[in-house]
Amino acid sequence: MKAVAKLKNCPMSARKMRLVVDNIRGKNVDEALNILKFTRRESSEWLEKLVLSAISNWENKGNMAYNADDYGLVITEALVDEAGFLKRFRPAPQGRAHRIRKRSNHVTLVVENTIATELDNNDEEE
Repeated sequence: MKAVAKLKNCPMSARKMRLVVDNIRGKNVDEALNILKFTRRESSEWLEKLVLSAISNWENKGNMAYNADDYGLVITEALVDEAGFLKRFRPAPQGRAHRIRKRSNHVTLVVENTIATELDNNDEEE
């Protein structure tokens, strides 16, 4: 069973967010939370909340019949896309103005349980 969590318009460039997302992609949820806890970047705080939200979405999708600790939840997909950016102007010499683009991003996490999918694959083979 899959669950999706999305973070929209995070006020940080996608390039900075991808540095941390690449570390947790394909990892177990507990391992990913430990990595994020000890990563000293601002994006790790945003991603930690997003992983916890994905776990909660997965539990609620099963009508609270499932507990995330009993199943091996893995982050199967982690996407970082660029969002729109705010355009600002900073004064420059000789009456000119330089444009400043404050970038933002969208993050999508997909969490899937590995234990149930292994059982499903065994049923299909028989």
